[in-house]
Amino acid sequence: MSRRQIYSRHRNVLAVGAGVAAVSLVALTAVAPPAPPTRGERIDAFLTDNAQSVAVPEGLAGSAVTRDAFSVTAGYTSLSAGGTNHDWAKLVLLYAEFPLSESNVTVFTRWMRQENGTDDWWNRNNPLNNGWGSGGGAGLGSYANLDIAAQNAAKALHGNPGYAAIVAGFETSAPTSQIEQAIWASPWATSHYANGAHWSSREVPVVTSPEGTW
Repeated sequence: MSRRQIYSRHRNVLAVGAGVAAVSLVALTAVAPPAPPTRGERIDAFLTDNAQSVAVPEGLAGSAVTRDAFSVTAGYTSLSAGGTNHDWAKLVLLYAEFPLSESNVTVFTRWMRQENGTDDWWNRNNPLNNGWGSGGGAGLGSYANLDIAAQNAAKALHGNPGYAAIVAGFETSAPTSQIEQAIWASPWATSHYANGAHWSSREVPVVTSPEGTW
């Protein structure tokens, strides 16, 4: 066999090998790798691999569980829905950012009674006869509804320096006598409630205002 023939034969073998390699490479790149499992599939697999079971003996008797007591704080909507004089007192305290303590509510409902009485506490939608924003002198104005009246009562307390002692008492839930003395000494009422002589400490009954006042 001549050199030319040997060289030609080797070249043909190399060509065939290169062709096979190229076909193999195309075949490898044409087959995409499998997609990774989704998050849901991974969670299912984890739950399957880590499944647990609990065996309960037959005849096991149940037992009562006592849970801790809980309470809720009244809000603007719930107080308006309640519609009572005590609800209105709490609403003013809430708008004024005073604690809804027993002493604060007690003083406020007493104060409302001294201004408008109990049976008609919602008179002119102005339970405290507040002149702030009511459009009437000497506190004889009125408001569109009791919610607006509560907002204005809160603004009045914070807006007049003469009520500073009242505000301080409500902010600290001071004893009722301390807050009441601050009210008597303030310019809220020109009569100053006769320095307490025209002030009752009797319990204030709960009275609901008529429909449409809120």
